[in-house]
Amino acid sequence: MVDLSIKPTIIGETVILRPFSLDDFPSIEECLKDPEVLKLTGSSADYDREAVIEWYSTRNEQKDRLDLAIVDKSLNIAVGEAVINLYNDKDHSMNFRILIGPRGRNRGLGSEATQLLIDYVFQNTNLNQVTLSVFDFNPRAKKVYEKAGFVLESIDRNDLEFEGEWIDSLNMVLSRERWSERSGQSDRSL
Repeated sequence: MVDLSIKPTIIGETVILRPFSLDDFPSIEECLKDPEVLKLTGSSADYDREAVIEWYSTRNEQKDRLDLAIVDKSLNIAVGEAVINLYNDKDHSMNFRILIGPRGRNRGLGSEATQLLIDYVFQNTNLNQVTLSVFDFNPRAKKVYEKAGFVLESIDRNDLEFEGEWIDSLNMVLSRERWSERSGQSDRSL
């Protein structure tokens, strides 16, 4: 298991990754209701608002996962979230996921947030790898992940039904070794 009880603030050029505050909820709710976010995450538009508020209000207490708000520095608002979760004991890995709402898209914020969180994880844990899944109809995200060093590991065929069509899920992985080679970091295990 990896201890993720410390919730960092990570400052980049255009984004800040930081723990959630209740003030973020209106912006996060806008993201969660966005049709593009719903489509690309395979989520439902139906949700219990109080349950979602409770969920976000407990993220900073979690020791087995890291949920950070993505804050657009120019607007000073949360435009999404970046998450490390789902520890896999067999591979000593965790899953990465990200979502960017309408006010944060198409400006490189997701690319920077992805790189910042991946760098943080490999610099501050001893995980062997980070994994993720992305639906095949999301080439923009796939490109971001490939740019960060993720490579295709497997495909889950017909994983999501969307508007009557079946969509594959692409499973990608970034090993500590590959991250070290790409980032010029020495491969040190903590």
